[in-house]
Amino acid sequence: MPLHNRVTPFGEIVADPSRGTLMGNRGILHNEWGELGLARWRHPNWVACLLDFRGRQRMVMAPRHYTELFFLDEATALAAGHRPCAECRNADYRRFRAAFAQGHGLDQPPAAKDLDARLHADRVGPGRRQRTRTAPAAALPAGTMIAVAGEPFLVWGGRMRPWSFAGYGAPQDLPAGDAEVLTPWGTVLALGAGYVPMVHPSAGD
Repeated sequence: MPLHNRVTPFGEIVADPSRGTLMGNRGILHNEWGELGLARWRHPNWVACLLDFRGRQRMVMAPRHYTELFFLDEATALAAGHRPCAECRNADYRRFRAAFAQGHGLDQPPAAKDLDARLHADRVGPGRRQRTRTAPAAALPAGTMIAVAGEPFLVWGGRMRPWSFAGYGAPQDLPAGDAEVLTPWGTVLALGAGYVPMVHPSAGD
């Protein structure tokens, strides 16, 4: 049976057989039998990592080790509140910090601790639920995730594509007005400042 370690754009952790293209970390969320507890994070530095880095091998959801989370792609990870890992994705991490600073009008990229604190405030709302906001869909940068009628969509190429664990569906027109934005607003500003996330090949060009 699939493990409960696949992440949706809503930040939910569920079971699905699809592996995805990136791995993430929020701390130790499972017990010695590989079962999730109530916690959905143990620290604020939520990262998105490469599946393969320097030949390292891990037993997934090993006792007393962090819970490996898996995402369809980086756009999904960003929507769920993660950011590039500073070790295995250092170039992306530096690009993200620079775009984050530009999008927020900062003089210099924030330190990791400050970046994570800002992202955590953006992604977690009352009741420890995902914080969202509404904004004109047509003005959102590529890579943003939105919800339409309760379903997640990727804004890409001036249109939107329905999300699933297996990939994206055919492009559709964006809503004419506002949409519910799933991607934390600070990350949306970084996307608007030029950060281009890695997206699943099913999104097309």
